[in-house]
Amino acid sequence: MPLPKKPANLPPVEVNPNAAIVLAKRYLKKDPDNGNAESAEDMFWRVSAAVAAEEGKYKKSPWKTADLARAFFSLMTSWKFLPNSPTLMNAGTDLGQLSACFVLPVGDSIEEIFDAVKYAAMIHKSGGGTGFSFSRLRPKDSRVGSTGGVASGPLSFLRIFNTATEQIKQGGTRRGANMGILRVDHPDIMEFIHAKEREGEFNNFNLSVALTENFMKAVGKGEDFPLIAPHTVEITGSLNARETFEILVEKAWKSGDPGIVFLDRINRDNPNPEQGEIESTNPCGEQPLLPYEACNLGSVNLARFFRPGESGERVMDWEDLRAVIHLSVRFLDNVIDASCFPLQMITDKVRENRKIGLGVMGYADLLFQLGVPYNSLEAITLAEKVMAFVQSEARGASAVLAKERGPFPAYEKSVFAKKGQGPYRNATTTTIAPTGTLSILAGCSSGIEPLFALCFSRNVLDGEKLVEVNPYFEEALRAADCHSPKLMEAVAAKGSVAELAYLPEEIRKVFVTAMDVAPEWHLRQQAAFQLYTDNAVSKTVNLPNAATVDDIRNIYRLAYELGCKGVTVYRDGCKSEQVLCAGTGGKKSEAGDTRAVRERPDLIFGFTQKVRTGHGVMYVTVNEFNDKPFEVFVSIGKSGRSTTAKAEAVGRLVSLCLRSGIEAVEIVRQIKGIGGEIQVFQPGKQGQVQSIPDGVAWVLENRYLKSQSAAREGNGLGVLRCPECDEPMIFQEGCMICPACAYNKCG
Repeated sequence: MPLPKKPANLPPVEVNPNAAIVLAKRYLKKDPDNGNAESAEDMFWRVSAAVAAEEGKYKKSPWKTADLARAFFSLMTSWKFLPNSPTLMNAGTDLGQLSACFVLPVGDSIEEIFDAVKYAAMIHKSGGGTGFSFSRLRPKDSRVGSTGGVASGPLSFLRIFNTATEQIKQGGTRRGANMGILRVDHPDIMEFIHAKEREGEFNNFNLSVALTENFMKAVGKGEDFPLIAPHTVEITGSLNARETFEILVEKAWKSGDPGIVFLDRINRDNPNPEQGEIESTNPCGEQPLLPYEACNLGSVNLARFFRPGESGERVMDWEDLRAVIHLSVRFLDNVIDASCFPLQMITDKVRENRKIGLGVMGYADLLFQLGVPYNSLEAITLAEKVMAFVQSEARGASAVLAKERGPFPAYEKSVFAKKGQGPYRNATTTTIAPTGTLSILAGCSSGIEPLFALCFSRNVLDGEKLVEVNPYFEEALRAADCHSPKLMEAVAAKGSVAELAYLPEEIRKVFVTAMDVAPEWHLRQQAAFQLYTDNAVSKTVNLPNAATVDDIRNIYRLAYELGCKGVTVYRDGCKSEQVLCAGTGGKKSEAGDTRAVRERPDLIFGFTQKVRTGHGVMYVTVNEFNDKPFEVFVSIGKSGRSTTAKAEAVGRLVSLCLRSGIEAVEIVRQIKGIGGEIQVFQPGKQGQVQSIPDGVAWVLENRYLKSQSAAREGNGLGVLRCPECDEPMIFQEGCMICPACAYNKCG
């Protein structure tokens, strides 16, 4: 369809400073020299025009294409709605792949397995993420009839998928993220639960165990449950459900992996059960999908619908929200037509069911404006009211589209038709997705999460610190006449006001952060939104480092009891503490801990740094795994066998430390400054290279401590720093993200 021309009188796009950085880095089209080839206004018109152009296919539409393009432009640039990132990046471009999440089947044959690997690579190349269930694969050591051999099991093939993803990443393309799911009754489930004990293992996967109703009932009774081989549907053994559940809880306490999904609950909401069971979700867990399905997601910014009433009361503009929901559903349905999917099977399945997922962001900001604490019954009531409204209006908008365009092709066999509901244009209409990057563009809080911090310090040029403050918090402080630079520094240091007794109680009660909120309230908010969400809800229960195994157990049980479809927990600092873990070949320390030496992958990449020393030119090669140093090789030119031996010894010992989980900062602390008999000046370094170990320390320090600062801060926990901007990363909505520049580990 022809694209509508860009009007000359489009209003300028107001972009906040953070959004300007993120747009330039991740969204705007690039010229051959990697400069920006478009402005924010150009980008939003590109997207609006490409999506609106699909309207011309539908003769019953009340919209003219040019008018709809302008309406879509206003919808996005008012920051009331944004589609998922691939739509912003690729609409109106040659790539044209507009979906973020896909699910691929993994069948129980070599052909099917490697087809899935190939298809995943094609999706990752186009900027999407993939979910897989490995539950169909026969267990380890099962007989393979065609060859007379034995099967290697799901974990061996999961490792192949992980390596393939790594190579797409190494090829310079935006890395795709994966979800790997295994049913709890699969015979290899214990190996799966322990899969990520070694730090860096399966680094391109989120892992979740699919729990069944029968399993959860057996947990409650303390009974055994059967393990069933999927290729024969025969019982091969059993495990105690409560003991298995306790191991899941312990692993979540240690590292956050694996997560859990409630598979039967997901399938009860499957609108198309005649097409098969839903076995997996997308990488962050909020979008359950059938094999070869994709989903187009978008989010409404709730913060934009607050209105101060005439008598000073605080209210929401429900009519404006209704209009935005209807226009957003039309936008997302058009995205399905505009998208060029990487596989014909995906194109066919997507257009058969036409699933969309409209969700929300800015929820915490809305609560701030309304003066409602996140951890209150009033907030839970509001969450249910808001999401019930979104779901009802989204389905109403889908029904309107069905009259204009016809229902989704599989409607007649769907649950809706059997219940006499609809017809609808879309098999699903609502999902609450992660909005980490989108919320930076919109200048609002992420998804339905509480704020991680009310204000924080950001590094800017020349070592200067810039304190950024939530605008609603700052406004409340000024209204209470207690705003001051000194207070801002105090809040930035803590991130929270919970312990600042000199502030008004109302401010401390309303402006709570993720760590101020008790786990129960995190779960109750998730359950409130899930009650009126077709698909699932992306939400993280953030916990302080002092949280106990009992806390995790209670969270898992409450998630099941409250009707959630899954749950993600993250105990502050747990990833950095995972250097101490049980493993084969580990030696017990006097304290009783085991430090495991990680096995070397078959394929690994790194860099070589040239360093001048008093013994000649030294070459330090550092290989990396999961974006962290993994091993070091040190060689020195023609300097004699004794010096060469010393260099090799330093490299071997440093490698042993790194593979045992010791952080680069600790190694640098030990070997930096060791003196030698011959010292030389190193260009670009303040001071001298005093010895071979000092030179190795310089390489590690410059590569990792200045650009990715692994220094231990505050309470002694390791702080994961963003590899692009050096700001602290947080775990939110199922992924490690940087709130400063929008970098995230999930692609």
